[in-house]
Amino acid sequence: MNIKESILWRKVFGFSATFLLVLFFTGGCKKKDSNLGINAIDSNELLNSAQIDTFSLTTFTIKEDSVISDNPAYAVLGSYNDPKFGTFNGSFYTQFRLSGTDPNFGDISTITIDSLILGLEYAGYYGSFTSQTLEVFEMTESIYIDSTYYSFSTKNHSVTNLVETGFETFTPDPNGITVIGSDTVDTQLRIRLKNALAQQFIDEADPSGGATFSSNENFLNYFKGLYVNVNNGSQPSGSGGVFYFNLNDPLSKLTIYYKQAGVPKTYDFLINSECADFNHVDVNNSGTNVQTVINDTISGQSEFYAQAFNSRAIIDIPGIDNIPKNAIIHKAELILPIQYQTGAKYLPPNELSVSARINGVLSGIGVFGFFDYSYKKYTIDIKNYLQAYVSGQINTTELIISPRYFINSAERVIFNGPTTINKSKPKLVVTYTEF
Repeated sequence: MNIKESILWRKVFGFSATFLLVLFFTGGCKKKDSNLGINAIDSNELLNSAQIDTFSLTTFTIKEDSVISDNPAYAVLGSYNDPKFGTFNGSFYTQFRLSGTDPNFGDISTITIDSLILGLEYAGYYGSFTSQTLEVFEMTESIYIDSTYYSFSTKNHSVTNLVETGFETFTPDPNGITVIGSDTVDTQLRIRLKNALAQQFIDEADPSGGATFSSNENFLNYFKGLYVNVNNGSQPSGSGGVFYFNLNDPLSKLTIYYKQAGVPKTYDFLINSECADFNHVDVNNSGTNVQTVINDTISGQSEFYAQAFNSRAIIDIPGIDNIPKNAIIHKAELILPIQYQTGAKYLPPNELSVSARINGVLSGIGVFGFFDYSYKKYTIDIKNYLQAYVSGQINTTELIISPRYFINSAERVIFNGPTTINKSKPKLVVTYTEF
């Protein structure tokens, strides 16, 4: 995923917390094999433990039509054209708040505006650093921090692109450095906007103009925020990328750089946890095998898929019904080989999340899969899930697999299905003892 680990997350998962209340799903996700039951069973009994690795798996992909995307950990921006998955375009809406009420810009006639900069701190990326074309629009419709927004949600905005002429194209550099004045800061995308908007703010802040800057509430009624997008047209297959930005970082903000009677000054409009924001993502799988598998679950037996914001992989294991109800599960590893060529630009996620639908609600089960680059596979410890199923505490044989950062990234993965022509096939290996 190429994400900076130092950044704090506001909201990683959109899963229901209901399922997490079940105690048997608690615990770390990188732990040693459990010794559950080892002291309760005679050592001679352990010699009679059974191991099964012949479960029949049904694999397919489902499309998520209602992905909640408000208050994300990261804003996503950019587009790519994936030869396997089609096109992905990420954009975002955000509010701004005042860094101080009733700013005193003094005699407006003495002010010279140097620039208006929207600074966005990079948090990671997916794909390549192909040049992209920016669009920034003023929102004409309000958003609210206590409202729910989805990846398909849109808000009305002006038709005027606020990016300064000549600065629309940028080449992403999330691994570089950024210098502001004499300070070196964490890497940023710095978007130069038209000075006319800065002048509009300064004119409106004039005390004779009203109370717009007297409170954040008044300011948000006046300036509802910005919609930030890319418009890259038709991209060649295998080109482009999506970039992640930490809007909660203090350096992610909108800044007016100006001189008053020749003295350099700045004024900031902040993006923080009190601002409403949400990601808007368009994914088009048309004409790809991904779309075929979504439309026809039988097609997923050869290969199946998962993609952030868009689709989840399903693994149904009906054969676990045959595990005795009095079994103690010692080990249960779900092994998922993938299709990935070393050096390819569209990397598999470092981690997968595992969930299930309980009474129609997608619920995380506290399990993660970690990618092994040497063997090009994920190994997922589902021992606790399987023990709960055998004990009758849950009743679904379907596991739902997603990139861990489903609403904060552009990651995707291609899994080998049970009938793949590739050497490695998915399997579940279970070791248990009856008591």
